[in-house]
Amino acid sequence: MESFANRGQRIAFFGGSFDPPHFGHLAIARAARAALSLNRILFAPVGTQPLKPIGSSAFFPDRLAMTELAIAGEQGFEISFTDAPRPDGAPNYTLTTLVNLRTSISPLDQLYFLLGADSFFNLRHWHRAADIPFAAQLIVASRPGESLSSLAAALPDGIQLDPAPVFDSSCRGVRVIEFCLHGVGGERTSLYLLPGLNYEVSASLIRKQCRIEETGPDALLASVPQSVADYIRSRRLYSSLAPTATSD
Repeated sequence: MESFANRGQRIAFFGGSFDPPHFGHLAIARAARAALSLNRILFAPVGTQPLKPIGSSAFFPDRLAMTELAIAGEQGFEISFTDAPRPDGAPNYTLTTLVNLRTSISPLDQLYFLLGADSFFNLRHWHRAADIPFAAQLIVASRPGESLSSLAAALPDGIQLDPAPVFDSSCRGVRVIEFCLHGVGGERTSLYLLPGLNYEVSASLIRKQCRIEETGPDALLASVPQSVADYIRSRRLYSSLAPTATSD
C-alpha cells in the first residue's frame, strides 16, 4: 500500500495584486484549505499584470510586506516570489508562472490555481487562457447566487464543462463541487467550485477609504487585519500624500 508520504502535497497558487490583502483573500484561502485539505497555499503578489498596464497603487515591496503580515500565523499559508516583477519589466503571465512553479515542486505534488469569481470571469481574456486549467487544476471561489451556466460561459474557448458534477460534498464545513473540464485535444482536468462564499470586501474601496481624510480607524479594521492597517497608516499608503506607482 502506498504510504501517505509518497503521495506528495496539495499545493495551491494564489496570485493577485493584494493591493491591499484583505479579509476576503483570507476567507477564500481558508475555505480552499479546508475543502481540499491543502497543505500549502502560495500567496504570490504579482509584479505587472498584462490587463492592468498602469500598475498597482502600492509598489511591489509594500504589497509583499502587507501580504506577509496578513498571512502570518496561518497554517500552510506562504509567500511566493513566483510572480514577482521581472527583471526585464515584462508582464507576468499566469500560465508561465504556473509552468515554472510546476517544475519547482515534486512530480508527486498536486498543483491547484485558486482564484475568486471576479478573476475567473475574466479568465478568457488572459494570455493562452485555454492552457491554464491544464497547467493547474482550478479552484473557484464562487459568490452567492452565481449559476453554473454563468461559470461555464466564462471558460476560455475550446474548453467544455460537464454539467454533471463528479462529486458534491462538504469538508470541514465548506461545500466543494468537482466538475470535469475537457480540452479540444482530449485533455481532461478538474474544476473545483466553492459555492456561496460571501467575501464582500473590495480592495478598490479600501484604497478609496484611505484617501478620505475623515475615515476613522474602524473602517480599515473592518476590511484588513490590524497588522496590515498599521502598515498602511505608517507608510501613508493610498493617501493623497503617498506616491502612486505607475509600474512595478
